[in-house]
Amino acid sequence: MDGAINLIALSIPLFFLLIGLELIIGKLQKTQLYRFNDAITNLSCGIGQQVLSVFFKVVIILVYNHIYLNYSLFTINNGSVLVWIGLFLGIDFCYYWFHRLAHEISFMWGSHVVHHQSEEYNLSVALRQGWFQPLFSNLFYLPLAFLGFSTTLFVVINSLQTLYQFWIHTKTINKLPPPIEYIFNTPSHHRVHHGVNPKYIDRNHGGTLIIFDRMFGTFQAEEEEVVYGVTQQPNSWNPLWLNVEYWVSLYQNVQRADNWKTKMQILLKEPGWTPWQEHPTFSATAFKKYDTTVPNGLNYYILFQYVLVLLGATLFLFSAEKMPFLANLITGLIIIWSLVNLGGLFESKRWAMYAEYLRLLVVAALVTTLLGPTVYASWVLIGCMIGVLFFSVWLSGYRLSN
Repeated sequence: MDGAINLIALSIPLFFLLIGLELIIGKLQKTQLYRFNDAITNLSCGIGQQVLSVFFKVVIILVYNHIYLNYSLFTINNGSVLVWIGLFLGIDFCYYWFHRLAHEISFMWGSHVVHHQSEEYNLSVALRQGWFQPLFSNLFYLPLAFLGFSTTLFVVINSLQTLYQFWIHTKTINKLPPPIEYIFNTPSHHRVHHGVNPKYIDRNHGGTLIIFDRMFGTFQAEEEEVVYGVTQQPNSWNPLWLNVEYWVSLYQNVQRADNWKTKMQILLKEPGWTPWQEHPTFSATAFKKYDTTVPNGLNYYILFQYVLVLLGATLFLFSAEKMPFLANLITGLIIIWSLVNLGGLFESKRWAMYAEYLRLLVVAALVTTLLGPTVYASWVLIGCMIGVLFFSVWLSGYRLSN
Protein backbone atom coordinates (compact mmCIF):
# COMPACT_ATOMS: atom_id res chain seq x y z
CA MET A 1 0.00 0.00 0.00
CA ASP A 2 1.74 3.11 -1.21
CA GLY A 3 0.40 5.49 1.39
CA ALA A 4 1.04 3.06 4.21
CA ILE A 5 4.62 2.39 3.24
CA ASN A 6 5.46 6.05 2.68
CA LEU A 7 3.89 7.06 5.99
CA ILE A 8 5.79 4.35 7.85
CA ALA A 9 9.02 5.30 6.10
CA LEU A 10 8.44 8.95 7.02
CA SER A 11 7.98 7.85 10.62
CA ILE A 12 11.37 6.11 10.83
CA PRO A 13 13.14 9.11 12.44
CA LEU A 14 10.38 9.33 15.06
CA PHE A 15 10.66 5.59 15.73
CA PHE A 16 14.37 5.87 16.44
CA LEU A 17 13.93 9.05 18.48
CA LEU A 18 11.46 7.24 20.76
CA ILE A 19 13.67 4.15 20.91
CA GLY A 20 16.56 6.40 21.97
CA LEU A 21 14.35 7.99 24.63
CA GLU A 22 13.37 4.54 25.91
CA LEU A 23 17.05 3.57 26.09
CA ILE A 24 17.76 6.66 28.19
CA ILE A 25 14.85 5.86 30.51
CA GLY A 26 16.17 2.33 30.90
CA LYS A 27 19.63 3.64 31.82
CA LEU A 28 18.19 6.09 34.35
CA GLN A 29 16.06 3.36 35.90
CA LYS A 30 18.97 0.90 35.71
CA THR A 31 16.76 -1.52 33.84
CA GLN A 32 17.94 -3.59 30.88
CA LEU A 33 15.24 -2.96 28.31
CA TYR A 34 17.35 -3.84 25.26
CA ARG A 35 19.83 -6.47 24.15
CA PHE A 36 21.85 -5.51 21.07
CA ASN A 37 21.42 -8.77 19.14
CA ASP A 38 17.69 -8.94 19.91
CA ALA A 39 17.05 -5.30 18.96
CA ILE A 40 18.96 -5.59 15.66
CA THR A 41 16.99 -8.73 14.82
CA ASN A 42 13.73 -6.93 15.59
CA LEU A 43 14.67 -4.09 13.26
CA SER A 44 15.91 -6.51 10.58
CA CYS A 45 12.54 -8.25 10.53
CA GLY A 46 10.86 -4.86 10.16
CA ILE A 47 13.12 -3.75 7.33
CA GLY A 48 12.62 -7.06 5.55
CA GLN A 49 8.84 -6.74 5.74
CA GLN A 50 8.93 -3.21 4.34
CA VAL A 51 11.24 -4.24 1.50
CA LEU A 52 9.01 -7.18 0.53
CA SER A 53 5.93 -4.97 0.82
CA VAL A 54 7.27 -2.96 -2.12
CA PHE A 55 6.49 -6.04 -4.21
CA PHE A 56 3.42 -7.30 -2.33
CA LYS A 57 1.64 -3.95 -2.26
CA VAL A 58 0.98 -4.00 -6.00
CA VAL A 59 -1.18 -7.09 -5.68
CA ILE A 60 -2.79 -5.92 -2.42
CA ILE A 61 -3.80 -2.52 -3.76
CA LEU A 62 -4.95 -3.85 -7.11
CA VAL A 63 -7.25 -6.41 -5.48
CA TYR A 64 -8.76 -3.95 -3.00
CA ASN A 65 -9.16 -1.24 -5.64
CA HIS A 66 -10.68 -3.64 -8.19
CA ILE A 67 -13.34 -4.69 -5.69
CA TYR A 68 -14.00 -1.08 -4.68
CA LEU A 69 -14.39 0.12 -8.28
CA ASN A 70 -16.43 -2.79 -9.59
CA TYR A 71 -18.26 -4.51 -6.76
CA SER A 72 -18.89 -1.96 -4.00
CA LEU A 73 -22.42 -2.09 -2.67
CA PHE A 74 -22.68 1.56 -1.61
CA THR A 75 -21.37 4.97 -2.67
CA ILE A 76 -19.78 6.51 0.41
CA ASN A 77 -18.88 10.18 0.88
CA ASN A 78 -15.23 10.15 1.90
CA GLY A 79 -15.44 13.67 3.28
CA SER A 80 -17.87 12.77 6.04
CA VAL A 81 -16.52 12.53 9.59
CA LEU A 82 -18.93 9.67 10.25
CA VAL A 83 -17.41 7.78 7.31
CA TRP A 84 -13.92 8.19 8.76
CA ILE A 85 -15.13 6.97 12.16
CA GLY A 86 -16.99 4.08 10.57
CA LEU A 87 -13.96 3.02 8.55
CA PHE A 88 -11.73 3.31 11.60
CA LEU A 89 -14.05 0.98 13.53
CA GLY A 90 -14.28 -1.34 10.52
CA ILE A 91 -10.50 -1.59 10.17
CA ASP A 92 -10.06 -2.25 13.87
CA PHE A 93 -12.80 -4.90 13.78
CA CYS A 94 -11.23 -6.66 10.76
CA TYR A 95 -7.79 -6.45 12.36
CA TYR A 96 -9.09 -8.02 15.56
CA TRP A 97 -10.37 -11.06 13.67
CA PHE A 98 -7.24 -11.45 11.59
CA HIS A 99 -5.10 -11.12 14.70
CA ARG A 100 -7.20 -13.55 16.73
CA LEU A 101 -7.35 -16.20 14.00
CA ALA A 102 -3.61 -15.79 13.38
CA HIS A 103 -3.15 -16.97 16.96
CA GLU A 104 -5.72 -19.76 16.78
CA ILE A 105 -5.10 -21.34 13.33
CA SER A 106 -1.74 -22.99 12.79
CA PHE A 107 -1.00 -22.09 9.17
CA MET A 108 -1.92 -18.44 9.85
CA TRP A 109 0.29 -18.35 12.95
CA GLY A 110 3.27 -18.81 10.65
CA SER A 111 2.65 -15.34 9.21
CA HIS A 112 2.48 -13.67 12.63
CA VAL A 113 4.75 -15.67 14.94
CA VAL A 114 7.77 -13.49 14.08
CA HIS A 115 6.25 -10.56 15.95
CA HIS A 116 6.15 -12.61 19.14
CA GLN A 117 9.59 -14.24 19.01
CA SER A 118 11.47 -11.48 20.81
CA GLU A 119 12.05 -12.33 24.46
CA GLU A 120 12.32 -8.65 25.37
CA TYR A 121 9.59 -6.03 25.28
CA ASN A 122 10.51 -2.61 23.99
CA LEU A 123 9.71 -0.26 21.13
CA SER A 124 11.95 -2.14 18.70
CA VAL A 125 9.60 -5.12 19.06
CA ALA A 126 6.86 -3.04 17.42
CA LEU A 127 8.97 -3.01 14.25
CA ARG A 128 9.51 -6.78 14.32
CA GLN A 129 6.97 -7.88 11.72
CA GLY A 130 6.41 -11.06 9.75
CA TRP A 131 7.52 -10.69 6.15
CA PHE A 132 4.47 -12.48 4.74
CA GLN A 133 1.83 -11.24 7.17
CA PRO A 134 0.36 -8.60 4.79
CA LEU A 135 -0.61 -11.37 2.35
CA PHE A 136 -2.85 -12.81 5.07
CA SER A 137 -4.02 -9.75 6.99
CA ASN A 138 -5.17 -7.76 3.97
CA LEU A 139 -7.66 -10.45 2.97
CA PHE A 140 -9.62 -9.57 6.11
CA TYR A 141 -10.01 -5.95 4.96
CA LEU A 142 -11.63 -6.78 1.60
CA PRO A 143 -15.20 -6.57 3.01
CA LEU A 144 -14.51 -2.86 3.49
CA ALA A 145 -13.96 -2.52 -0.28
CA PHE A 146 -17.28 -4.30 -0.92
CA LEU A 147 -18.97 -1.82 1.42
CA GLY A 148 -17.61 1.08 -0.64
CA PHE A 149 -14.77 2.55 1.43
CA SER A 150 -12.30 4.04 -1.04
CA THR A 151 -8.80 2.66 -1.46
CA THR A 152 -7.16 5.97 -0.57
CA LEU A 153 -9.13 6.44 2.62
CA PHE A 154 -8.52 2.83 3.62
CA VAL A 155 -4.76 3.22 3.13
CA VAL A 156 -4.63 6.40 5.24
CA ILE A 157 -6.65 5.10 8.20
CA ASN A 158 -5.03 1.67 8.11
CA SER A 159 -1.64 3.40 8.26
CA LEU A 160 -2.69 5.41 11.30
CA GLN A 161 -4.00 2.28 13.00
CA THR A 162 -0.67 0.56 12.35
CA LEU A 163 1.33 3.52 13.66
CA TYR A 164 -0.78 3.68 16.83
CA GLN A 165 0.46 0.23 17.79
CA PHE A 166 4.10 1.36 17.93
CA TRP A 167 3.95 3.12 21.31
CA ILE A 168 2.17 0.29 23.15
CA HIS A 169 5.28 -1.93 22.91
CA THR A 170 6.96 -0.65 26.06
CA LYS A 171 7.45 -1.53 29.72
CA THR A 172 8.14 2.09 30.68
CA ILE A 173 4.45 3.08 30.79
CA ASN A 174 2.31 1.63 33.55
CA LYS A 175 -1.46 1.39 33.53
CA LEU A 176 -3.28 4.49 32.31
CA PRO A 177 -6.52 6.01 33.73
CA PRO A 178 -9.38 3.44 33.79
CA PRO A 179 -11.50 5.05 31.01
CA ILE A 180 -8.51 4.82 28.62
CA GLU A 181 -7.69 1.26 29.70
CA TYR A 182 -11.33 0.25 29.17
CA ILE A 183 -11.60 1.51 25.56
CA PHE A 184 -8.11 1.58 24.04
CA ASN A 185 -5.31 -0.89 23.57
CA THR A 186 -2.56 0.24 25.93
CA PRO A 187 0.96 -0.88 26.87
CA SER A 188 -0.50 -2.85 29.78
CA HIS A 189 -2.98 -4.71 27.58
CA HIS A 190 -0.41 -5.41 24.89
CA ARG A 191 2.20 -6.66 27.34
CA VAL A 192 -0.34 -9.35 28.20
CA HIS A 193 -0.72 -10.17 24.51
CA HIS A 194 3.03 -10.82 24.20
CA GLY A 195 3.18 -12.99 27.29
CA VAL A 196 3.81 -16.75 27.30
CA ASN A 197 2.37 -17.09 30.79
CA PRO A 198 -0.47 -19.64 30.44
CA LYS A 199 -3.13 -17.14 31.51
CA TYR A 200 -1.93 -14.58 28.96
CA ILE A 201 -1.65 -16.74 25.82
CA ASP A 202 -4.02 -15.73 22.98
CA ARG A 203 -5.44 -12.70 24.78
CA ASN A 204 -5.90 -9.01 23.90
CA HIS A 205 -5.88 -9.12 20.09
CA GLY A 206 -7.09 -5.54 19.56
CA GLY A 207 -5.27 -3.01 17.40
CA THR A 208 -6.22 0.49 18.52
CA LEU A 209 -9.22 -0.52 20.62
CA ILE A 210 -9.61 -3.18 23.31
CA ILE A 211 -13.41 -3.20 23.19
CA PHE A 212 -13.64 -6.12 20.74
CA ASP A 213 -11.66 -8.30 23.14
CA ARG A 214 -14.11 -7.39 25.86
CA MET A 215 -17.04 -8.13 23.55
CA PHE A 216 -15.78 -11.51 22.28
CA GLY A 217 -14.26 -12.88 25.49
CA THR A 218 -10.52 -12.61 24.78
CA PHE A 219 -9.67 -9.84 27.24
CA GLN A 220 -7.20 -10.38 30.06
CA ALA A 221 -5.95 -7.69 32.44
CA GLU A 222 -2.26 -7.50 33.31
CA GLU A 223 -1.78 -9.17 36.68
CA GLU A 224 1.31 -11.34 37.19
CA GLU A 225 4.68 -10.35 35.70
CA VAL A 226 4.79 -11.02 31.97
CA VAL A 227 7.30 -13.44 30.41
CA TYR A 228 7.85 -12.57 26.76
CA GLY A 229 8.46 -14.72 23.70
CA VAL A 230 6.97 -17.90 22.24
CA THR A 231 6.63 -21.31 23.85
CA GLN A 232 8.69 -23.04 21.13
CA GLN A 233 11.73 -20.83 20.82
CA PRO A 234 13.40 -20.67 17.37
CA ASN A 235 16.80 -19.79 18.93
CA SER A 236 18.11 -17.76 16.01
CA TRP A 237 18.99 -14.19 15.02
CA ASN A 238 18.62 -14.92 11.29
CA PRO A 239 15.55 -12.95 10.07
CA LEU A 240 15.02 -15.20 7.06
CA TRP A 241 14.99 -18.36 9.16
CA LEU A 242 12.78 -16.70 11.77
CA ASN A 243 10.20 -16.01 9.06
CA VAL A 244 10.12 -19.55 7.66
CA GLU A 245 11.03 -21.73 10.65
CA TYR A 246 7.47 -22.30 11.81
CA TRP A 247 6.23 -23.13 8.31
CA VAL A 248 9.11 -25.57 7.81
CA SER A 249 8.10 -27.34 11.02
CA LEU A 250 4.44 -27.24 9.97
CA TYR A 251 5.28 -28.76 6.57
CA GLN A 252 7.25 -31.55 8.22
CA ASN A 253 4.32 -32.35 10.50
CA VAL A 254 1.88 -32.37 7.56
CA GLN A 255 4.20 -34.70 5.64
CA ARG A 256 4.36 -37.02 8.63
CA ALA A 257 0.56 -37.34 8.90
CA ASP A 258 -0.78 -40.49 7.23
CA ASN A 259 -4.22 -39.24 6.14
CA TRP A 260 -5.83 -36.08 4.80
CA LYS A 261 -8.00 -35.51 7.84
CA THR A 262 -4.97 -35.35 10.11
CA LYS A 263 -3.12 -33.14 7.63
CA MET A 264 -5.97 -30.63 7.63
CA GLN A 265 -6.20 -30.74 11.42
CA ILE A 266 -2.51 -29.90 11.70
CA LEU A 267 -3.05 -26.90 9.44
CA LEU A 268 -6.28 -25.66 11.01
CA LYS A 269 -6.03 -26.48 14.70
CA GLU A 270 -4.13 -24.38 17.25
CA PRO A 271 -0.43 -23.77 16.55
CA GLY A 272 1.80 -26.74 17.30
CA TRP A 273 -1.00 -29.32 17.47
CA THR A 274 -0.15 -32.86 16.34
CA PRO A 275 -1.89 -36.16 17.18
CA TRP A 276 1.31 -38.00 18.03
CA GLN A 277 2.66 -35.91 20.85
CA GLU A 278 1.35 -34.07 23.86
CA HIS A 279 2.36 -30.48 24.41
CA PRO A 280 4.84 -30.24 27.27
CA THR A 281 3.68 -28.27 30.28
CA PHE A 282 5.09 -24.78 29.87
CA SER A 283 6.65 -23.10 32.88
CA ALA A 284 7.12 -19.35 32.68
CA THR A 285 9.43 -19.45 35.70
CA ALA A 286 11.78 -21.91 33.96
CA PHE A 287 11.87 -19.88 30.74
CA LYS A 288 15.44 -19.08 29.64
CA LYS A 289 16.16 -16.38 27.08
CA TYR A 290 18.12 -17.24 23.96
CA ASP A 291 21.42 -15.40 23.74
CA THR A 292 24.80 -15.55 22.00
CA THR A 293 28.09 -13.73 22.52
CA VAL A 294 30.51 -12.38 19.91
CA PRO A 295 33.56 -10.12 20.30
CA ASN A 296 32.77 -6.46 20.93
CA GLY A 297 34.58 -5.49 17.75
CA LEU A 298 32.23 -7.63 15.72
CA ASN A 299 29.26 -5.94 17.40
CA TYR A 300 30.67 -2.59 16.26
CA TYR A 301 31.10 -3.94 12.75
CA ILE A 302 27.50 -5.20 12.70
CA LEU A 303 26.26 -1.83 13.98
CA PHE A 304 28.25 0.04 11.31
CA GLN A 305 26.96 -2.17 8.52
CA TYR A 306 23.44 -2.07 9.91
CA VAL A 307 23.36 1.73 9.81
CA LEU A 308 24.36 1.56 6.14
CA VAL A 309 21.68 -1.05 5.44
CA LEU A 310 19.06 1.02 7.26
CA LEU A 311 19.94 4.13 5.26
CA GLY A 312 19.91 2.15 2.03
CA ALA A 313 16.58 0.53 2.86
CA THR A 314 15.00 3.89 3.70
CA LEU A 315 16.22 5.36 0.40
CA PHE A 316 14.90 2.27 -1.37
CA LEU A 317 11.41 2.68 0.14
CA PHE A 318 11.19 6.26 -1.09
CA SER A 319 12.65 5.52 -4.54
CA ALA A 320 11.09 2.16 -5.41
CA GLU A 321 8.13 3.58 -7.34
CA LYS A 322 10.50 5.37 -9.73
CA MET A 323 12.87 2.46 -10.26
CA PRO A 324 12.55 -0.36 -12.82
CA PHE A 325 11.39 -3.71 -11.48
CA LEU A 326 14.78 -5.36 -12.02
CA ALA A 327 16.57 -2.61 -10.10
CA ASN A 328 14.07 -2.97 -7.27
CA LEU A 329 14.53 -6.73 -7.26
CA ILE A 330 18.33 -6.55 -7.11
CA THR A 331 18.28 -3.86 -4.42
CA GLY A 332 15.72 -5.74 -2.36
CA LEU A 333 17.71 -8.97 -2.57
CA ILE A 334 20.91 -7.22 -1.47
CA ILE A 335 19.12 -5.68 1.53
CA ILE A 336 17.69 -9.07 2.54
CA TRP A 337 21.11 -10.69 1.99
CA SER A 338 22.69 -8.09 4.25
CA LEU A 339 20.17 -8.69 7.02
CA VAL A 340 20.64 -12.46 6.82
CA ASN A 341 24.43 -12.09 6.99
CA LEU A 342 24.30 -9.89 10.06
CA GLY A 343 22.02 -12.38 11.79
CA GLY A 344 24.44 -15.18 10.92
CA LEU A 345 27.35 -13.21 12.36
CA PHE A 346 25.52 -12.90 15.68
CA GLU A 347 25.38 -16.71 15.71
CA SER A 348 29.06 -17.13 14.75
CA LYS A 349 28.11 -19.05 11.63
CA ARG A 350 30.95 -19.95 9.27
CA TRP A 351 28.80 -19.39 6.19
CA ALA A 352 28.02 -15.84 7.38
CA MET A 353 31.69 -14.88 7.36
CA TYR A 354 32.17 -16.00 3.75
CA ALA A 355 28.81 -14.56 2.69
CA GLU A 356 29.76 -11.20 4.21
CA TYR A 357 33.05 -11.04 2.31
CA LEU A 358 31.17 -11.83 -0.88
CA ARG A 359 28.45 -9.26 -0.15
CA LEU A 360 30.97 -6.46 0.33
CA LEU A 361 32.68 -7.32 -2.94
CA VAL A 362 29.37 -7.54 -4.83
CA VAL A 363 28.13 -4.20 -3.45
CA ALA A 364 31.44 -2.51 -4.35
CA ALA A 365 31.31 -3.98 -7.86
CA LEU A 366 27.69 -2.92 -8.39
CA VAL A 367 28.30 0.64 -7.19
CA THR A 368 31.38 0.94 -9.39
CA THR A 369 29.44 -0.39 -12.39
CA LEU A 370 26.53 1.99 -11.81
CA LEU A 371 28.59 5.11 -11.11
CA GLY A 372 31.52 4.40 -13.38
CA PRO A 373 35.15 5.22 -12.61
CA THR A 374 34.27 8.34 -10.66
CA VAL A 375 35.65 9.59 -7.40
CA TYR A 376 32.39 8.62 -5.69
CA ALA A 377 32.59 5.02 -6.85
CA SER A 378 36.23 4.90 -5.79
CA TRP A 379 35.36 6.11 -2.30
CA VAL A 380 32.57 3.55 -2.01
CA LEU A 381 34.94 0.79 -3.13
CA ILE A 382 37.59 1.93 -0.64
CA GLY A 383 34.96 2.08 2.09
CA CYS A 384 33.91 -1.49 1.37
CA MET A 385 37.49 -2.67 1.48
CA ILE A 386 37.99 -0.90 4.81
CA GLY A 387 34.91 -2.73 6.00
CA VAL A 388 36.50 -6.03 4.94
CA LEU A 389 39.72 -5.15 6.77
CA PHE A 390 37.86 -4.06 9.89
CA PHE A 391 35.83 -7.25 9.78
CA SER A 392 38.95 -9.39 9.37
CA VAL A 393 40.78 -7.82 12.30
CA TRP A 394 38.01 -8.63 14.69
CA LEU A 395 37.60 -12.15 13.41
CA SER A 396 40.66 -13.05 15.46
CA GLY A 397 38.37 -13.67 18.42
CA TYR A 398 35.50 -15.05 16.39
CA ARG A 399 34.75 -18.71 17.08
CA LEU A 400 33.03 -20.15 14.05
CA SER A 401 30.33 -22.80 14.03
CA ASN A 402 28.92 -24.67 11.06
